Amino acid sequence: MAHDRRFRFGVQLARAGDADSWATMCRRAEELGYSSVLLPDHFDDQLAPIPALQAAADATSSLRVGALVFDNDYKHPVVLAKECATLDVLSGGRLELGIGAGWMRTDYERSGIPYDPPGVRVSRFEEGLAVLKGCLSGVPFSFDGEHYQVSDLTGAPVPVQQPHPPFIIGGGGRRMLGIAGRHADIVGVNPSLAAGEVGPDAAADATAAATDRKLGWLRSAAGDRFDDLEVNCLVLGVVPTDDTAGTAAEMAPLFGLDPADLLEVPHVLIGSHEQMIEQLEARRQRWAMSYVVVQGEDTMEAFAPVVAELAGR
Repeated sequence: MAHDRRFRFGVQLARAGDADSWATMCRRAEELGYSSVLLPDHFDDQLAPIPALQAAADATSSLRVGALVFDNDYKHPVVLAKECATLDVLSGGRLELGIGAGWMRTDYERSGIPYDPPGVRVSRFEEGLAVLKGCLSGVPFSFDGEHYQVSDLTGAPVPVQQPHPPFIIGGGGRRMLGIAGRHADIVGVNPSLAAGEVGPDAAADATAAATDRKLGWLRSAAGDRFDDLEVNCLVLGVVPTDDTAGTAAEMAPLFGLDPADLLEVPHVLIGSHEQMIEQLEARRQRWAMSYVVVQGEDTMEAFAPVVAELAGR
């Protein structure tokens, strides 16, 4: 069924001092009209995703919850499938299951998890995705791959959302976007993180021209599925200002971009609320991006007028 491309918004949150403040923050996101609260999956100063997402679901009534995104290398997919199915059941079917191949080099180095070459991690992720879907199906499932072997396993509990919770798969390279186009329900179009960190290469790979190229890869891989996909963008910088040109000129050298190019990067929003609305509408027209995620509690509040104006439209 073709996606209606109506705007919805999420916020990526990571930490809170205690249970009450976390619940209050999640309820505030729901009150402001955000569709989802999403957590990253790293080993630095953040809450662990699964218990935090369950707490977010318990504190709210309609807010969707998920990871942006679980790293396939941090948990065996059979274990992750059981945890996610449980979360979907206990949230009443509000899980969005984000999954990726892993990228942050420091996570691997500090934990001692082997940081395999990108091709190996992506191959393991693709197998992990198949295992996740098999385990969430509620029927006996076997898998014999290079990285995972599963024998006659029936995953339980069965998730509320069928045939499974919606999968979010993000990618900045052709192979990952190809997998997303064939298997995801929600596709995040990202800058490349092949270097294992957010650096100058990521900024150069986030331009409008680079995003055009990525959408071409996604469309090619998805084929007839493309119209059914929801296209997601994680906005890493939201800068409210009445001096759009001046602010862009100040910020552009930090990214190694011209100011005009920076204003077209889909992962950045600079300007008044009215200008941000215009930018988002233009990006939806150009790239089909209708699911927009911002980061942090302060940004959640500052961006709320845009959410109020565009959510559901």
